[in-house]
Parts: sequence; structure tokens; C-alpha cells
Amino acid sequence: MTSAAEASKGSLGDASGTAPDLIHEAHGHGPKGLPALALGAVGVVYGDIGTSPLYAMKETFIGHHKLPPDALHIFGVLSLIFWSLVIIVSLKYIFVILRADNKGEGGSLALLALIQRRTGGSGRWSRGLVLLGVLATALFFGDCMITPAISVMSAVEGLVVVQSGFEPFVLPIAAGILIGLFMIQAHGTDMLGRFFGPIMLVYFLTLAVLGVLSIIQRPDILQAVNPVWAFRFFQADTTLAFLALGSVVLALTGAEALYADMGHFGRRPIQAAWVWLIFPALLLNYAGQAALILDTPSAVENPFFLLAAEELRLPLVVLATLATIIASQAVITGAFSVCQQAVQLGFIPRLRIEHTSASSLGQIYVPAVNWALMIMVMLLILTFRESSNLAAAYGIAVTGTMFITTCMLGVLVFRVWNWPKAVAAGALGLFLVIDGLYFASNLTKVPDGGWFPLLIGLIAFTALTTWAKGRKLMIDRLQESAIPVPVFIKSAVNSATRVPGTAVFMTTSENGIPHALLHNLKHNKVLHERVILLTVKIEDMPYVGPEKRMRFEDLGQGFFRVVLRYGFMQETNVPGALATVTECGPQFRMMDTSFFLARQTLIASSRPGMAIWREKLFAWMLRNAESAMEFFKLPTNRVVELGSQVEI
Repeated sequence: MTSAAEASKGSLGDASGTAPDLIHEAHGHGPKGLPALALGAVGVVYGDIGTSPLYAMKETFIGHHKLPPDALHIFGVLSLIFWSLVIIVSLKYIFVILRADNKGEGGSLALLALIQRRTGGSGRWSRGLVLLGVLATALFFGDCMITPAISVMSAVEGLVVVQSGFEPFVLPIAAGILIGLFMIQAHGTDMLGRFFGPIMLVYFLTLAVLGVLSIIQRPDILQAVNPVWAFRFFQADTTLAFLALGSVVLALTGAEALYADMGHFGRRPIQAAWVWLIFPALLLNYAGQAALILDTPSAVENPFFLLAAEELRLPLVVLATLATIIASQAVITGAFSVCQQAVQLGFIPRLRIEHTSASSLGQIYVPAVNWALMIMVMLLILTFRESSNLAAAYGIAVTGTMFITTCMLGVLVFRVWNWPKAVAAGALGLFLVIDGLYFASNLTKVPDGGWFPLLIGLIAFTALTTWAKGRKLMIDRLQESAIPVPVFIKSAVNSATRVPGTAVFMTTSENGIPHALLHNLKHNKVLHERVILLTVKIEDMPYVGPEKRMRFEDLGQGFFRVVLRYGFMQETNVPGALATVTECGPQFRMMDTSFFLARQTLIASSRPGMAIWREKLFAWMLRNAESAMEFFKLPTNRVVELGSQVEI
């Protein structure tokens, strides 16, 4: 899962493990030590996986494929959870995938961009790799909808353990909390974020203490660390054990956030937080729940809250609810961050992106995404009504993304890192077998709710690929009628009247003449004294330094070509960049500068390219995209839009 990548890195090596304090200092976060960053990681990165104990063990035993709470199944399930956390989270994510940073950033799209840059985007597998990255991103959006719903509902359901009379209020309270969470997004969470780390620290310490107190009553539960118990579970009932994997995987939800949030905290703080706090706390709590069920089988109804003494259950509900709110906040912020990456990399239309913090670069708010998520989360909790029902829908998105990440990791270790083939094949084989089993087990839940993330993933995948393909077709069609620059300049200078000021023509291509310039000359028959052909390029790295921001070319006769380069995590501010230009004549003054934009109206046709329905979908997306004026931060009173029709 991808979450809030809120700060840049600027490291020079793709897997260098650059010191996070230097990284954050370079981007306005100031120097921070490892403990402070690790505490921040506890508050943001681990919210999702940290709230899994609320429902993972319960769902495994009383979910859609019930298990008898006897010694064999309790030890078998705990052994599966233990070794899954060791192999998938610790080994695969913490010690392998976290090294695959794209200039400090992580996540499916960042990994895709890293591999393409390091391999040149060549090879017959390149297109398949792009589709895998897009599919992982599509599944992530389904995950973003389910995580807040299941987490908050699981916590609020603890009220029923405190007092059964609270049951009618669970749904309204959960809905109210979630609506309030989405409502505050527009105001930013910078202030609240300062409390995330301390609250989650208390939460994880509480998990550990509750687990230890229960283990003391049944210390024999620690035998479950022996993998033999997992094998005995499969040996006794292979089918039931296989189906149980679909619920056991709930203990791993949030593992993708470890990778996606690397851009916020750096590799070392995330690793330190996992090794010294999160991993031990989770293991102790799961073992404590298993010990409780072993001692009191009826506790299987809600082992997490029953770990606490009766008088402490209400405070535990409050603490767990705060933890789930923080986990949901991290997922929502992550959705904003991934959408920003997807916009910059050309997979979705321009969206309005607002910065909610002057000090934190990654604190952004995307209104369209926020309200869409809120509507879908409300529909989820009103439709499924209980966390157990939602659990069936949860695993598909998580395991699908994990499996895809492993496939992409395979390309990385063979083609980029050049691991010894035997080592690479062994590690990948282990990861693929485990991820494959978890994914296959969750496919059995499709009729019970697993269809939801698949449906959301299909819709998102269709939209992402349609936009990317349609955008390429549109650019190709426009370039078909492009006029060579020297020919145009020679012809235009002799036939047009020059007027004072500067004209900036935005163009997606670094070659040829923009259509807006052709239309302006055709209808107005004038040229400004200084004409800038401006292209904004988004690189396949998160951040581009100021020294590499601009490239200039003097085309003669007052014509200049300027190329601005930004990373896919950076805000594009054209006026701000032009204010620093000194190579194109006098300094730019916005009151003497006009920005010309081309607005295309697409006409669906039978020309080769895309199916008619996809062309119409692309045209609709183009009409509803955020204005280039807003996206590039152009002054509203200095923009001229010139329309044209394009047939794709």
C-alpha cells in the first residue's frame, strides 16, 4: 500500500540508504535524528499493520471459514502469522524492498520509474512491467477505501465487548468518525500529525503489555514459533489451512506502506522502528491473543479487547479508535500522494492539488480524491455493516499488490542489482510461493466481498491505461502536422507584425511549433518581441534539483525554447521558474507576459488507436481535467486559451 510520501530525498544512489537527516534537511524538514524519525514512522508508516490485531485473529477463527479453537489450530495459526511477519514483512519489505528507492521515494509507481530509468525502458517485458505497476496502483485505491472502514469499525465494535447495549450505536459512531476525518483534510493535518507518533507509541506498548500478561498465563503458546506447527496444520486439514490463509494475511495489511512511506522518513528509521518496537509488539499481542483463546475458547469472539481487564476495556477502545483514525489518515494522505505521482507521470488527468502546510512539502490535499474516498467508505460501511464482512473484501487488494511488487522486484534484482542468479531465484521463489498462496486463498472470498476491490481495481486500471494511451495518441496526432522550427520562424518573421512583450506558448513537445502559436498567428497576425516555446517535463525521479531545472535554446529572431524539468513528487510552478531565468533576454515580468494554452476538443473516430468507448472516456476525462492554468500556477489574468479539434 502506498501512503504519504511527504518529503523528498535528493540522494544520489538508487539504493544507497542515504542518511535520512541529510535527506530531510535538504527539503525543508530540518535535521532530525534517527529516534525522532523512527517515532514519526511509528505514527504514520505503521498505523495500518499496527491495527491488524484488532481483527486478524478474530477473523481467522470466526470468519467465513471457521476454525475450531483447539490447540492444533491455535498453534498453527500463530505459527503462520509469526513466519509470515518474518518472511514477508521483515525479510521481503524491511531488508530487501526498502533498498529499492527511487532517489529516496518508494511505492509501485516509484519502483516502476526506477526500473525503467535504470534499464532504459527497453526489452519485451517493458510494457508488461508498466501494466503491472499501473495494476498495483489500481488495487491500491481499493485498499484506500477498505482500510478506514474496517479499521475504525473494528475499534468501535469494541464497545460491544464493554457493554452489549452499545451494538446499535457502532455503525453511527464509526460513520461519524470517518466523516469527520474526511472533513478536516482540507485544513491539513500538520498540527494533528505531531501527536500521531506519541499516541501510536503508547498504543504499541499497550499491545506488548497486554500480550505479555496473557502469555504469562500460558507460556506454552511460545512453542508456536516452531514452523512445524504450521506444517501440522496443513497436514491435518490442507483445505481448511489453505482457506485460513485468506484471514491470516490480514496480519500483514499495511506492509506496502513500509515501502511507500520511505520518502517521508527514510529507510533506516522505518527499519529501526520495526525491529525495536513494532515487530516485537505485534508478535507479543498475537501470541497473547492465541494464549487467551487456548485458555478460554469463548474469547475467540473478540480476543483483542478481551485481553484487557474489564475495567480497562473502555480506555482500550478509545486508544484503539485513535490508532485506527491515525491509520486511516495515513492511507488517505497516501492516496493524495499516489494521485500526485500518477498525474505527474501521465497516468491520470490533472487534478487540483492544494498544499496545506508551508513547512512540509508533502502535506497536500486533493479535493476530488478526498470526497470520492469518503463516499465509497460510507457506502462500504453501510453495505457490509460489520468488520467481519469487510475482511472478506480486504485481502484481495493487499495480496494482489504484494504479488505484483514481488514480480517487479524480480526484474530489479536480475536486471538492475544483478544479484547472483541462484540467490535471486531462491529469494524470489520463496516470496512468490507465499504471496501466490495468500492471493489464491483470497480469491475464494470473491463471492463474499472480494469482488469489491477487484471491481474498483478494474475501473481504476481502465481509467489509468485509457488516459495514458489517449494522451500518447493525441500527442502523436498533433505532431503529425508539426512545422519545423526554422521554416516557421523564417516565414513568420517576414509576414507578421512584432508587438512589445513576451509570449509563452506551452507545448508538450520539445520539437516543432505549438498549435497555439500557429492559431495565434493565423487569427491575430502578430508576434511578440520575445516568444518562448515552453515544455514542462516530468522526470522518472521524485525530485530534480534547481541546477538541472532548466534547459535553454536560442532559436533566433527573438524565439527561445525553454524546457523545465520537475520530479514526479514536485509542484510545477511555471511563473516561479521563469522569474529566475536570465538567459532569454531581460528578466520576466508577469505584467508584460502572456501565456498561450492550447485546449483540444477530441473527436472520437474509427482511426486505429483505441476502441470508440475508450476514446469517448478519454475525451470525457480531458474535458474534466484541471485547467493547465491552475496546474502550472499561471496568473489568471495573463492566460489566453486557443481551442482546436483533434481526431484520435
